[in-house]
Amino acid sequence: MPLALFALTVAAYAIGTTEFVIVGLLPTVANDLNIDLPLAGLIVSVYALGVTFGAPILTALTGRLDRKLLLLGLMALFILGNTMAALSPGYAPLLVARVLSAFAHGVFFSVGSTIAADLVPENKRASAIAMMFMGLTVAIVTGVPLGTLIGQTFGWRATFAAVAGLGVIAFAGLWILLPANLKKAPAATIGEQVKVLGSGRLLIVFAMTALGYGGTFVTFTFLASILEQVTGFQASSVSLILVLYGIAIAIGNIAGGRLANRDPIKALAWLFTAQAIVLAIFSFTAVSPWLTIPTLAALGFLSFANVPGLQIYVVQLAGVVRPAAVDVASALNIAAFNLGIAAGAWVGGIVVASSLGLGATPWVGAIFVVGALVLTLWSGSLDRRTLASTKTAASAA
Repeated sequence: MPLALFALTVAAYAIGTTEFVIVGLLPTVANDLNIDLPLAGLIVSVYALGVTFGAPILTALTGRLDRKLLLLGLMALFILGNTMAALSPGYAPLLVARVLSAFAHGVFFSVGSTIAADLVPENKRASAIAMMFMGLTVAIVTGVPLGTLIGQTFGWRATFAAVAGLGVIAFAGLWILLPANLKKAPAATIGEQVKVLGSGRLLIVFAMTALGYGGTFVTFTFLASILEQVTGFQASSVSLILVLYGIAIAIGNIAGGRLANRDPIKALAWLFTAQAIVLAIFSFTAVSPWLTIPTLAALGFLSFANVPGLQIYVVQLAGVVRPAAVDVASALNIAAFNLGIAAGAWVGGIVVASSLGLGATPWVGAIFVVGALVLTLWSGSLDRRTLASTKTAASAA
């Protein structure tokens, strides 16, 4: 693999860290800014919404820019956003800083995927994209717990300063290692994106993605607070538990991809069923430190195991119902992941602020996932009906 690809991976690591590290820092941020947990949870929602709406619009608007200059500009925006977060005197400036970082996030992965694919021969493109996205997975395993530890020791602003430093390293790597003659991929216009949203079949899959992925974030957003206030762990132990959770996520992501290779719908149905059950179980085991650890390991495994299946399925389905806009459908499914994060964090905040409290977030998240399961079964039924109609028409012909 070319060295330029490692520069993209480092950038993805930095972006993944800034997206998810806030989960471990939420109690610290809430205490420091004198805000309640539901209001702090909006920091997660605002970032996810920035990715959701910023990625497709900004990708379309920047389609004619030089690819290397665009990536360098995005990393500069990322550094600016995290520097502003590190210097934020209050809640409102922190939200603005998070939105700026989110804009860089969405366009980077949209453009970076095509650049990663073009850096290698055609038979290695999937591996190149997987290596770039590995930065996200490694960020969850190492960046989030390390960032949480830094925040708990030196204050949450120090974490964002460290992430801005990672951004500087990534900027230097991209500047030095990326070739100047990168090929421009035709960018999807906003009109093409709207056409994809007009497909009822694809809308079902986008809803599956938002509910199935977002269901975990009803709980995950407030996981540090649950571990401290409900389970009774010391704040110093949270970062170690997040390492375990991150390792389980990495294993689940790999296993989920293998399960989805043959039949994505069947794999998703089983994964969503197991995910809903484990979330419901966590409502009861969260009060026990000994039972929380294995439950979180199972939940981490299942939380991201559905990601490959959802992405593979939307590409396959788009190839049938919108064959001219497969890339657009894939990009919009990424937006649906982030819409799910925003919705999950927002609903979780409502639950925490209500009489139900932190302990109810797991079973509320399970309701989200059950919704995704119902849509999955419905979509699979429509697939079988379409296949039967095609066979009947072929027999008649």
